[in-house]
Amino acid sequence: MRIILAPMEGVVDDLMREILSAINPYDLMVTEFVRVVDQLLPEKVFYRICPELQHGGQTLSGTPVRVQLLGQEPGWMAENAIRAIELGSKGVDVNFGCPAKMVNRSNGGAVMLQYPEQLYNVVKAMRDAVPSEHPVTAKIRLGFNDKSLYMENALAIYEAGASELAVHARSKVDGYKPPAYWEYITDINNKLPIPVIANGEIWNKDDAERCMQVTGCDTVMVGRGAISLPNLAASIKGETPYTWQQSLELMLEYTDRELEGRKSTYYPARIKQWFGYLNRQYSEADELFRELRVFKTAEEIIQVLRQARAKLPD
Repeated sequence: MRIILAPMEGVVDDLMREILSAINPYDLMVTEFVRVVDQLLPEKVFYRICPELQHGGQTLSGTPVRVQLLGQEPGWMAENAIRAIELGSKGVDVNFGCPAKMVNRSNGGAVMLQYPEQLYNVVKAMRDAVPSEHPVTAKIRLGFNDKSLYMENALAIYEAGASELAVHARSKVDGYKPPAYWEYITDINNKLPIPVIANGEIWNKDDAERCMQVTGCDTVMVGRGAISLPNLAASIKGETPYTWQQSLELMLEYTDRELEGRKSTYYPARIKQWFGYLNRQYSEADELFRELRVFKTAEEIIQVLRQARAKLPD
C-alpha cells in the first residue's frame, strides 16, 4: 500500500509539504505544476516550485518529491522533463487534470482530456526523452465535459509509455463535488497493466480502505483530505487521527515558519484557506474561523490562534 500527496495548486507548497512529511509516512509527494509554454525554463523556476531539488529531491524528512509539468507542446514538455530529472526530481509527472479556467483557456490541464492523441504525444515525447530508470507519470480526471473518453485517455497515456497513472474520479465539470466515481477507476485498473493510483473523496482511513476495495488499486492519492486531517496518511496506516489540539499546534508551527519565508505576505489568506479544510474535520475549527475571518493582518490572526491555544487543557 502506497499513499501519495496530490499536487494542489495554491495549497500544498514546499512549506506545507515539509510540515506534512514530518508527521506522515507519505511514499511520494507531487509538486504544484510548472507551467511549460514555448521554452526550456531556467533552473530557478524549478527551484522555486520545488526547493527540495536542492536536498536530493526529497523533503528534510526524507519523502521523495516529484516535479509536475503542465503544458501541451510535446517538444518543450520533453525538454523541461529532462531538466527536472537532471536537477534531481524523483521522476516527472504531467498534469492533465487541472480544472482552473485560466489554465484551461490556455489549453493546459483538463481541457486536453478532449484530445487523447495529444495526451499520447506529450507523454510519448517525455518518455522518449527521460532515461528509462526515471518514472514518467500522469494525472487525469475522467473527462472534460463528460466521461465518454475516460478509457481512451487512460489507454493513450499507457500506450505512450507512462510508468503509472493517477486518476481523479471526477470530470472537469464535476469539479470537487461528491461523489467520486471510483467505479471508473476500477475499469481503468482492470485494463491497464501499469499501476493505477486512485484519487478522490478520501478523507479518512475508512474512505481509503473502501476506495482500494472498490478500485482494486493498492495506491491512493490524497489531496483536500490531507489538509482537513493533517496526519491523514499516518492515520490510514494505523495511527490515531490528530486531535483538534494537535492540529492547532501544527497551525501555529506553520505560522511561525510561514512568517519567516518568502510568502509571508500571503499568510492571512493561506491560514484562512487551511481553516476552510479543517472545518470538515473539527467543529472547533469552524468556531475559531468565525472569530478570525474578519481580521486581515497576520498579527491579529496570530493573536486569535494563541488565545485559542491558551484556552486548551494542558
